[in-house]
Amino acid sequence: MIPINPPVGEIPPTETIVARVRANAAAHPDRLALVCGQDRLTWGDFDVQINRVANLLLGQGLQKGQNVAILSPNSIPYATLFMGILRAGGCVTPLSSMASPDALHKMLTDCGAKAIFVAQTYRDLLDGFLGEMAINRFALDFEAAGYDSFEGALAGADSSDPMVPIDMKDPFNLIYSSGTTGTPKGIVHDHWMRAAQMDRVTPNGYDADARTLISTPLYSNTTIVAFVPTLFGGSTVHLMPKFDARTYLETVQREQITHTMLVPVQYKRIMDLPDFDSFDLSSMRMKFSTSAPLRADVKRDVLARFPGKLIEYYGLTEGGGVTVLIADEHPDKLHTVGKAAPGNEIRLIDGQGNEVPTGQVGEICGRGPTMMAGYFGRDDLTADTIWRDAAGHVFFRSGDMGYLDDDGFLTLSDRKKDMIISGGLNIYANDLELVLLDDPDVTDAAVIGVPSEAWGETPLGLVVRREGTARGAEEILARANAKLGKSQRLSAVELRDALPRSTIGKILKKDLRAPYWAAEKENT
Repeated sequence: MIPINPPVGEIPPTETIVARVRANAAAHPDRLALVCGQDRLTWGDFDVQINRVANLLLGQGLQKGQNVAILSPNSIPYATLFMGILRAGGCVTPLSSMASPDALHKMLTDCGAKAIFVAQTYRDLLDGFLGEMAINRFALDFEAAGYDSFEGALAGADSSDPMVPIDMKDPFNLIYSSGTTGTPKGIVHDHWMRAAQMDRVTPNGYDADARTLISTPLYSNTTIVAFVPTLFGGSTVHLMPKFDARTYLETVQREQITHTMLVPVQYKRIMDLPDFDSFDLSSMRMKFSTSAPLRADVKRDVLARFPGKLIEYYGLTEGGGVTVLIADEHPDKLHTVGKAAPGNEIRLIDGQGNEVPTGQVGEICGRGPTMMAGYFGRDDLTADTIWRDAAGHVFFRSGDMGYLDDDGFLTLSDRKKDMIISGGLNIYANDLELVLLDDPDVTDAAVIGVPSEAWGETPLGLVVRREGTARGAEEILARANAKLGKSQRLSAVELRDALPRSTIGKILKKDLRAPYWAAEKENT
């Protein structure tokens, strides 16, 4: 792999997550480690299950650093698998349930996983090809030919700690992008990178009897950055297999949840519940948001009505520069994603790789203690994502556009690939979306570039209306364009019942654009 050489933080990590989890189990075996619905597991029993998973894999011939795949909703078995793979010296490869069967086939072929653990819910995504692959298959919650029973295999596995030595440079996890063409990129994080993230444990209170509610899937880095610190801190992880706003609030109230990681669409759905204010949420101490920008109006609503601090993170799954906005401390900066975290650097560059001045939009590049080891088996792709400063330091190019204000706070403009170039002018979809979302009759909005004979491409607004409104697309369009500059104006607005989103709440703009550009290709 290409040497990344991330900067070392003020206090370099000295303990792997594997070692700390082992120590936590010994220190307080009777404390709850995992909760999922009615299922509960103490730290002592968690440790035994981790050992059984590790010995099961070692008995199957797992070698140091080999990949082990999981395709399942959040569950206690998923959490024990995650930590058991690591204790065996393996690399956790959590697969996205949003991926197509073809993409999953490519991921498994690419990573050469030694074994895969599958839940019934997602079995049909694999049935078309898995039988042809040389991979050990385990069924988490069903029985079928070609699969070993996970429960049965676990019962027969040794419960003693195999004490496999773990080096900081060993791979920790392999997270694939959700691409549908070609082979999705596999992002490798090593134990050093994950251990370096644990500097947040004490400041964020994960080691103070935290009860962290996780409602995003464990295949997402969004989830892992809350899941692992809670375990490192020796506290309790509460898992939701599937997000539902009302169930979420009921869980916070019943379980006295103190910490949570949510994505913006989840915050919006929670805050929009008519009886939100009837729930007792006073136990909540820390709320985190990431994966997409949290709108300023939603932040204000959360600060006003949802107890506890609100902290927004911006960064890449690949790692690099991270920004942090402690929202309650900076009420005048809610339109931003905060400032560079300690030990992190953010630079903005133009199309030629030159840094741009403060206030000017550029591509965001970042560097920090938590950076990926590289893309799995693809040094060429790793090289493509690197920008180097004058001193030769490696920064990761984000593909996001934004600008820094005089105080060093970062405002996001758009994804570089989502930027609309109309008549030679750059139009940032996010600016137009904010205007649409300011309309009281619009509950969701996306702006995409569609073909235009006159301009090459032109911005189109796709909106979801508030239930019960009588205003049509033309009225929404007229209101938006009256607030936009002449070069920004929307060519049209189309009404949608809903916008497609990933499981972590990102609008799937590629899916929205596809039919418009497919028609364009047919006509050329």
